[in-house]
Amino acid sequence: MQGSFCYYNPTKIYFGQGVLLKLEQEIAQYGKKVLLVYGKGSIKRMGLYDQVVGILQQAGKRIIECSNVMPNPTRAKLREGIALAKEHHIDWILAVGGGSVCDYAKALSVGVHYEGNVWDDFFLDQSKQPAHPIVPLGCLLTMAGTGSEMNGGSVITDRNVHRKIGRVFGPEVFPRFSFIDPAWMMSLPLYQVRAGIFDTMSHLCEQYFSGTDDNVSDYMNEGLMRALVACSRKIMLQPDNMRARSNFVWTATCALNTLVGLGKTQDWMVHMIGQSIGAYTNATHGMTLSAVSLPYYERILPNAVEKFARWARVVWDVASQGKTRLRQAQEGLQAFARWMNEIEVVTDITSLGVQSADLQGIAQGTFLLNGGYKQWTHEEILSLLEKAR
Repeated sequence: MQGSFCYYNPTKIYFGQGVLLKLEQEIAQYGKKVLLVYGKGSIKRMGLYDQVVGILQQAGKRIIECSNVMPNPTRAKLREGIALAKEHHIDWILAVGGGSVCDYAKALSVGVHYEGNVWDDFFLDQSKQPAHPIVPLGCLLTMAGTGSEMNGGSVITDRNVHRKIGRVFGPEVFPRFSFIDPAWMMSLPLYQVRAGIFDTMSHLCEQYFSGTDDNVSDYMNEGLMRALVACSRKIMLQPDNMRARSNFVWTATCALNTLVGLGKTQDWMVHMIGQSIGAYTNATHGMTLSAVSLPYYERILPNAVEKFARWARVVWDVASQGKTRLRQAQEGLQAFARWMNEIEVVTDITSLGVQSADLQGIAQGTFLLNGGYKQWTHEEILSLLEKAR
C-alpha cells in the first residue's frame, strides 16, 4: 500500500431475510416527521409499503410521502421533493426502493436545509462541500447493483440539457442505516437483475484498473469479482436461488462502500460515458455501462498489460503457461466478453436507443476524469462511441 487514507463508513447495515423486524427499534432515535420516499408503486405491489407504513405508525411517526421517483431521477423531481420537505419541516428521510430512490433521497437530504440551488452548487460545481445541516437518511433496498445504500453517491439528471451528473458526497450524506433483505428483490424482472450484476462488476473494474501499486484493496476486489461471477452464473441458471441472490446482493454493497478503493487511484470513465448516454436515452444504468465496457477496456489494455494479465489469471482462471503477458491479458478480456454474453447484457449503444445525431452530444457531455491508465479527450470518447454502435 502506498496511498494514505482515513476510512470511516457511518452506515449501519441490517442484512438478511426478516430484518424488517428490527426497523422499529432502529428508527426510535429519529424525529416524528419522516419523508417516505419511494418509486412508482412496486413496493405497494410486493406488500412492503403496507409493512413499512405500519411500522412507522406503530412508532408514532408522522408520514409525509414523496412518491413516483423515476429511474434516473430528474432535477425537476429534486426541486419538487425539496419543496415538499421544506413545507412539512421533516426530521428525517426513509427511502424505500432501488439505487435511484436512494440516490434521490441523498440529494434531498442535502437540499432540505440549503437555501441555494442544489443542482448548480453541488452537482454542476463539484468543488463545493455542504456546510449546512444534512437531514438524516435511512434506506430499505429493493434492488441491488448501485451500492447507493452504503455510500455518499447521488446521480441526478437534467433532461432539458441532457446532463446526468453524479456527485460523491462525504460521510455526512451516507445513509445512517440500510436494511437489505434479498427476498425483497426476488420479484424483479431478470433484465434489471442482469443490469445490477453488471453495474456491480463495473464498480469493481473501475476501482481495480488503475495504478500499479501492490495493494490490499485489489486483492479484496479480486475476491469480490470472483464471487460475483460465480453467483451470477447460478442466478442465470436458477433465478430463484436465494443463496446466489444473497451473495450477489452483499457483493453489490461491498463493491461500492468505498473499501476496495482505499489507498489507490481509481478510473470512473466508464461510468462517466454511461451517465452521458443515460442523459440522452433514459436507458437502464447498468446496461449503459455494459454497452461501452468492451471497447473501453480494449482501448486501455495496451497501457496496463500486467494488470490485465493478473485479472485474467486470478478472476477468469486463464492459464499462464507458455503465454506472454499480452496473450493472457487478451484472453482475460475475451473471458469477460463471454461472461457478459452469459448474463445477457447489452453490448452496443444502438440497442439502448442511441441515434447517430446523439453521439457528439454524448461525447461532449462526458466528464473527463483522471486516475486511470489513460487521459481521454472528447474526440476519443466520440471514437469509442462509434465503435460501440
